[in-house]
Amino acid sequence: MLEVTPFGEGWVLEYEGGGLPAAVPGCVHTDLLAAGVIPDPFLGRNETEVAWVGRRDWTYTTGLDARSGHERTDLVFDGLDTAAELTLDGRLLGRTRNMHRSYRFDVTGLHGRLAVRFDSAYTEAAAVRDRLGERPAAYAEPYQYIRKMACSFGWDWGPTLVTAGIWRPVRLEHWSTARISRVRPVVTVERGAGVVELHVDVERTRGGARLDVEVRVGGRTARASVRDGQGVVRVEVPDVRLWWPRGYGEQPLYDVELTLLHGDGVLDSWRRRVGFRTVELDRRGDEHGTGFTFAVNGERLFARGVNWIPDDVFPSRVTRERYRERLGRAADAGVDLVRIWGGGIYESEDFYDVCDELGLLVWQDFPFACAAYPEEQPLRGEVEAEARENVVRLMPHPSLVLWNGNNENLWGFRDWGWEERLAGESWGEGYYLGLLPRVVAELDPTRPYSAGSPWSGSWERHPNDPAHGTHHSWEVWNRADYAEYRAQVPRFVAEFGWQAPPAYATLRRALPGEALAADSPGMLHHQKADDGNGKLRRGLEHHFAFPEGDFDRWHYLMQVNQARAVAAGIEHWRSHWPVCAGTVVWQLNDCWPVTSWAAIDGDGREKPLWHELRRLYADRLLTFQERGQGRGLVLAAVNQAREVWEGSVTLRRMTVDGVVVGGASTELAAGARAVAFVEVPRELRPDGAKEFLVADAGALRALYFPAPDRDIPYVEPEFEVAVAPGEVRVTARTLVRDLLLQADRLDPAARADRGLVTLLPGERVTIGVTGWKTPDVAAARAALYCVEPSR
Repeated sequence: MLEVTPFGEGWVLEYEGGGLPAAVPGCVHTDLLAAGVIPDPFLGRNETEVAWVGRRDWTYTTGLDARSGHERTDLVFDGLDTAAELTLDGRLLGRTRNMHRSYRFDVTGLHGRLAVRFDSAYTEAAAVRDRLGERPAAYAEPYQYIRKMACSFGWDWGPTLVTAGIWRPVRLEHWSTARISRVRPVVTVERGAGVVELHVDVERTRGGARLDVEVRVGGRTARASVRDGQGVVRVEVPDVRLWWPRGYGEQPLYDVELTLLHGDGVLDSWRRRVGFRTVELDRRGDEHGTGFTFAVNGERLFARGVNWIPDDVFPSRVTRERYRERLGRAADAGVDLVRIWGGGIYESEDFYDVCDELGLLVWQDFPFACAAYPEEQPLRGEVEAEARENVVRLMPHPSLVLWNGNNENLWGFRDWGWEERLAGESWGEGYYLGLLPRVVAELDPTRPYSAGSPWSGSWERHPNDPAHGTHHSWEVWNRADYAEYRAQVPRFVAEFGWQAPPAYATLRRALPGEALAADSPGMLHHQKADDGNGKLRRGLEHHFAFPEGDFDRWHYLMQVNQARAVAAGIEHWRSHWPVCAGTVVWQLNDCWPVTSWAAIDGDGREKPLWHELRRLYADRLLTFQERGQGRGLVLAAVNQAREVWEGSVTLRRMTVDGVVVGGASTELAAGARAVAFVEVPRELRPDGAKEFLVADAGALRALYFPAPDRDIPYVEPEFEVAVAPGEVRVTARTLVRDLLLQADRLDPAARADRGLVTLLPGERVTIGVTGWKTPDVAAARAALYCVEPSR
């Protein structure tokens, strides 16, 4: 039987003529940080002080003894970051140049000093660039010349901390006669039965021995012979329970166990969990253009998505528990699809396991982003090898529903001046429209492939045409008011978003001792977007007077603007289902403390946007929308539940000083997975900036203010505050718009269970608070913010 010896202990990082204890898995930065050699690069402007780390070569060493009673011993690295040379007592074992692959070295009977020397990623990238020529990119760093997590070179939300190290587990595998070298599981549903077909590759130490493979799943067993190093074994599970995305059904998972047999003896085994489901991507043309609609088990769905970036710029620090916590909060916010963005990594098995359990659909980008990538060697062979390995590795996961070729590179070629600069040189098109779809079709025919995001499906159309396929909506954030989201109905919005700073306590931890201001040195260092603060200001000034010199007010209003911007887009696009079939918010998470588009900041604190997503991505959403040539006002009832939504809705026309000037009740009926509209009578539509509209349908409410806040003659907000263990109660005496309890101002450990809430005169809200040890009315009032009259 194959035996595994973990090999993560006893490693040393060579430094200044000596050695530092090295954590494996890990990276140079985390080892230097643990040893006190470098400061925390997430604090202040320390990022610049540790830039030298990424420019140096580094060596890890340990003792190796591969002598055993087996015929063969392999040294297996699940991940090396990135350009490495491995030697044993000076004898070359091999070289690597791809972070996204695993590596196996035959070390049978060997012993001595093992050294893994990493060249600086800059050195490797420069060598490839010199060999293949310059290629354009969105950023100056050379990430397109090396198969490495691109965002370790920095991004418009991330620091430049170029890593090196043994970033995934390492082990020794001892075996005799034969071992399972690869299992490609094709999981399908046929006439109500779940089918598992395992394509098994076997490596032998010697020929002649008869080998069989046996699979067990769902109480069924099947067996097949291995010939010429390969075997195929198929088993059917009758009346299988289907796996569904969250909100559509349960997520039953079935254990699959494969054993490699020599006579009655077990040589090796392979275990995974699978779920039985079908997935289709409807990209048919219609009167609106070309669709992009996911269907799971035949059920068409509006994808309620978020974009995922690496949760730490040092990804070896992300544990299974951290994945579960972060993805659990995505599910709690109503998310049912997570897109793994192409500037990151293929995540660990833990990520996909959690998604399988939570019912989160996974859209997996191949790791290409915002650059022209050379297609010649040595990169082409690396790209194919990593694609083949990871496609097969991730196939067991029912959550995985899409392979996507790249992020924004097809768009970049057409719109960002690349075509002229390239002058016929390769840039990645051969990967996205040739190599990668061939690999997916050959290895994983059960899942759809898309050439990129955005992608209209054909060069005959603009790559980012909103009427065709996937669309990235960035013109609004970059140049317009978020109200412009309502000007288009894309078929699928794969990226859009709005920035806001992280939570106050996150800023205090990340910028110790700094007098916080929007343009203070630390705040500017932790704002990586081009003209980020300028865009924040211009976006805010469409709605509010800019709070010059008042950081606390600036911080609050930026949170409000972020939540409202995302709400404007999602409410509009969801109301256009089924023409628009999904929104994927940029972004769920951050990899360090930074002003960004994230809903959860780099310290794991929820911004108000996260709470707003709970409303926006709920099965049922009530929203006012302007429709038609005359821009008539309608109330849209978006129903993504499986049950019909029926009931009464109450409309009230009010003034900002609390007077009800008109009202009506009507019936509401929205079919399952459908949208219904109620036309707002003309006499109930607000007349001027002083009036607004309220709709209540059970526990759901929609508000419509016809004017920007700066033009609304709000009365001074008045409210009473009471506290009790675990809660803060606020009772409004006037209209209180977008009330927010910033719980982390009470205590860095405190969390509130609500975000922005608007109260009408006389209404009360109870906000649950955890982590606040000493409840105090004055402190609670000081941590409460709301919209105020323009001064």
